[in-house]
Amino acid sequence: MVNLLLMLGLITYSAQFKTSSISVSGEKRGNITVRCEHEDNNIDLIDLFTPSKEIEVCETEECSGRVFKEGNCDVVIKNLIFSDAGKYTLRIYYNNDQTELKYQLHIHDEISVKAGEELKMSVLVSDADKVKTNSSGEWKEVWTRDHGVQSDRMNDDNDGNLIIKSFLDSDAGTYRVLDTEGEILITVTVRGERNSGRKSTEKLDDTDEDKTEDTEHHKNWIVSVVVCLVISAVFVIVISVIKWRRQHRDHTQVPV
Repeated sequence: MVNLLLMLGLITYSAQFKTSSISVSGEKRGNITVRCEHEDNNIDLIDLFTPSKEIEVCETEECSGRVFKEGNCDVVIKNLIFSDAGKYTLRIYYNNDQTELKYQLHIHDEISVKAGEELKMSVLVSDADKVKTNSSGEWKEVWTRDHGVQSDRMNDDNDGNLIIKSFLDSDAGTYRVLDTEGEILITVTVRGERNSGRKSTEKLDDTDEDKTEDTEHHKNWIVSVVVCLVISAVFVIVISVIKWRRQHRDHTQVPV
């Protein structure tokens, strides 16, 4: 009986140990570091893999891949994409021994969308089981692996995109992608983007500039006309004075 209890306890402990994982979160297009926190310097090899594939880990950042080793046994994944989200296992070989660490990688992103535009989110990754949103004030499912989209304003495609055909302000909110165990794979915060009026301002500025140019042109034309009139008046006055002086001189030369 004691041996049976010990065996059951060991099985339970092993199951809990295997299912426990370290949560790691990173931003799309950013970098994430999977830290091994292993102090032993005599590490022979490290392996990183997901439930479906083994990932090649470069020895230095200078390699062409997106995954490389850093420090003692840390692993860096750069230029994150949504399909990187999910479960990872880091296996460390050292001193004729090995250990495994479990990780749950969560990726988040923010999107701004104008009303009426199409919103395309590439969140339907291979591990995705459902998508929930709180855009209505409470969490509700908008897509599931078994039944697809739950709204006639949405659709999905073969490229893993969840599409909102014509975005409304009421579509703004947080969208979560969950796996079959309810773990969060992806979080996308969607915000409605109001028209900033930049184009209108630019158009207004152009109009004002045109008006200013027209005003300046009008002023220059008026000044030119006034100058011409003044010159003409001065010319007329000068001619009149010359005629008057000539007549006056002729008059004074006639004998009395």
